[in-house]
Amino acid sequence: MLHYRETVRDLMDDDIFSSVYASHKLPKYKMPEKESDPRVVYRIIADELMLDGNSRQNLATFCQTWLEDEVIALMKLSIDKNLVDKDEYPQTAEIERRSVHILADLWNAPDAGNAMGTSTTGSSEAAMLGGMALLWKWREKQKAKGKPIDNPNIVTGPVQICWHKFTRYWDIELREIPMEGDRYIMNAAEAVKRCDENTIAVVPTLGVTFTGQFEPVKEVSNALDQLQKDTGLDIPIHVDAASGGFVAPFLYPDLEWDFRLPRVKSINASGHKFGLAPLGVGWLLWHNQENLPEDLIFRVNYLGGNMPDFALNFSRPGGQVISQYYNYLRLGREGYHKVHALCRDIAMYTAGEIGKLGPFEIIYDGSDGIPALSWKIKDGANPGFNLFDLADRLRTRGWLVPAYSMPANRQDLIVQRILVRHGSSWDLSYLFINDYRDALAYFKKHPVSRPLTKEEAGGFSH
Repeated sequence: MLHYRETVRDLMDDDIFSSVYASHKLPKYKMPEKESDPRVVYRIIADELMLDGNSRQNLATFCQTWLEDEVIALMKLSIDKNLVDKDEYPQTAEIERRSVHILADLWNAPDAGNAMGTSTTGSSEAAMLGGMALLWKWREKQKAKGKPIDNPNIVTGPVQICWHKFTRYWDIELREIPMEGDRYIMNAAEAVKRCDENTIAVVPTLGVTFTGQFEPVKEVSNALDQLQKDTGLDIPIHVDAASGGFVAPFLYPDLEWDFRLPRVKSINASGHKFGLAPLGVGWLLWHNQENLPEDLIFRVNYLGGNMPDFALNFSRPGGQVISQYYNYLRLGREGYHKVHALCRDIAMYTAGEIGKLGPFEIIYDGSDGIPALSWKIKDGANPGFNLFDLADRLRTRGWLVPAYSMPANRQDLIVQRILVRHGSSWDLSYLFINDYRDALAYFKKHPVSRPLTKEEAGGFSH
């Protein structure tokens, strides 16, 4: 036994790449029979991860890819804390409660000190929970009137896939307003004409996935007020503020999209997008307590205490919520404004430069929505490539810039889009524009004989 220990100790002193553990391939699709040196296993996996793209150059993702060292340290402190175990980790639970109140104040809830809200694993879960609450409230209203509850619908603009999932999973008709011509978002007239007594809510998006634009929440609210006066239909609004919920309060504080509008009953947002938190946190808040049906809340005591729970997930780590709270205290309103204002300025600069390059037409320049930009090839232009080819060429320099077709009724339109996130800088933007120009110069010398198709180019997640 002693000899075995000495042998292991000798092996631990070996150079990683010349050690006995690294001299043969470890199985990849079944568990190995024996244990291995942790240094070697770490190195093998870390080397595999080098083959991923550089997340900082991923201009497709809405998610945060740059974090302060203090955030990483707090994540380490919280990696073993189950957020739902509020009896065992009461201070983590208190930080979650504070975060809800801070958001309620930020979104102008009428009674922020007694706000109803919850953290989630992301904005998609928050959207689905908000949708469930709206469905339950609609059912209550229909039952009280003696009317059927078997045909609910929800009205949206061009939405992120989570709403398609929600309506399919809960058997709800999705009345998604299609794009028409140069209108890429919902407007009040299109929303109202799709509403009836079976509409559980209208869902404007604050930061549409495909372009970055804000949908006009107040305009929709005013139209629904008029609809109620004309017909008696009282239809609530849920705002999908996945991206814009952490942008509008700092860049456009006078924009009325939140709980200042009484018809807005709930809001979801993603903390790990423009909330600047690490991946894995979203938020859902209600206008007041009566908008969350009591029978959707579960109370459990098998972790100790008697804890209310309203979530699709149960056990989940607390680090992301703690890191979100860190950002609130670290940045404050001033800091969030500085971060997002810089990103907006970079987005507008980048849009201006791309717009000068000849064959491109800017659809959205980042000036009045989320810090993003989107563009297309000008109608009638034939530059010798399409945007899928351009996206593929930019990958040679590490840049991931999505090219994708728009949804109904503009599937004919191919667009590119960039998200400008915390961690972007003027220097990086100059480097990107130089690489963009180089890609165009490449295609001028080497025109594409057969442009890539959408299927050949591969897809980007929205």
